[in-house]
Amino acid sequence: MVVLAVDIGGTKLAVGLVDTDGELVLSERVPTPPGGDADDLWKALAGLAESVAERAAGELIGVGIGVGGPMAWPEGVVSPLNMPGWRDFPLVARLSERFPGIPVRIHNDAVAFAVAEHWRGAGHGSDNMLGMVVSTGVGGGLILGGHLIDGGTGNAGHIGHIIVEPDGPACGCGGRGCLEAVARGPALASWALAQGWQPGGRPSLEPLYLEAAAASARQLAFDAAAGDPIALAAMRRAGRAIGLALASATHLCDLDLVTIGGGLSQAGKLIFDPLEESLRAHARMDFAQRVRVLPAALGQDAGLIGAAALILRSDRYWAG
Repeated sequence: MVVLAVDIGGTKLAVGLVDTDGELVLSERVPTPPGGDADDLWKALAGLAESVAERAAGELIGVGIGVGGPMAWPEGVVSPLNMPGWRDFPLVARLSERFPGIPVRIHNDAVAFAVAEHWRGAGHGSDNMLGMVVSTGVGGGLILGGHLIDGGTGNAGHIGHIIVEPDGPACGCGGRGCLEAVARGPALASWALAQGWQPGGRPSLEPLYLEAAAASARQLAFDAAAGDPIALAAMRRAGRAIGLALASATHLCDLDLVTIGGGLSQAGKLIFDPLEESLRAHARMDFAQRVRVLPAALGQDAGLIGAAALILRSDRYWAG
C-alpha cells in the first residue's frame, strides 16, 4: 500500500509514492510552468501525478498534498501567493475526480514540512515542537501533545507573522515588522543591498539594480562565509529575529524542540549562532530554557513525506 504524495511550489511540482513506513519509494519533479494559467498548472500537475501513480506497485490508498497558502482548508480551494495562475482553484476536488474512491487531503506546505520532521525527521520523539521553514517566506507547523494543531482555519503555527520589529519593514500580510518581513531570503538580500553589499565582492555603483540572481540569499550566505561584513550583519539580523520569535513561541506553547529547514537554514552557524544567542537572551522562564533548536533532517523529501502523513498517520496529523 502506498500514498500518492504531492508537493506544490512556485518553482517546482513534486509527486512521489510513500509507503506505510514513511519511506519515499520514488519521486519525480518538474518545473512549475512559469506564468502558467490555471489550466497550464493543472495539466502539468495532473500529468505528473498520473505518471507517478501508474508506477505504484501496491494499492494506492490516498492522496496527500502540501501547497502554499492561502487556501480554504480543509476543502482545498487554493490561491498560492507564488502561483498567480491559481486563484480559488478547487485542487482537492480536481484530484478527487482523477483518483476516485480514496481520501484526498491537503495542508499548507510548511505544515507538511513540520509533520514530516515530527514523524520521520529531527523532531521524532518530541511531543511538543515547531517545524519552521525559512526560505522565500517564513512558515511553520505546530505539534502539541504529539498531534498537529490546526487552529480554527488551519493556520496555527504561522510563526512568520510574529512581530519582531514593531516599527520594522512592511510585510506582505499588510503589517509591519513581521519575522517574514525581516528574515525571509529576498528581504534579507534587499536589506544587505541597501547597506552597500556588493554580491560576490564585485564593485558596483548601483548595487540596488544588480540582477536578482546575484543578489540572492544564497549569494549572501556565501559572502558571509567569506567574511563580508555586510553579509555577516545580515545573517546576524536574521538569526536574532528568528531567535526572538522562537522565544515568544516557546513561552506560549512550552516547546521541547524547534526544527528549522528551508534555503536560509543551509547557512549553518552563520544563522544558528545568532539565533541561539537571541533565543537564550529572551527565553528567560525556566521551562523555556530547555527548548532545543535543530536543523531539519529530511531535506527536499520533507514535503512529500509530510503530505503522505495526512493519510498514513491521520490519528496524529489530520482533523479536517
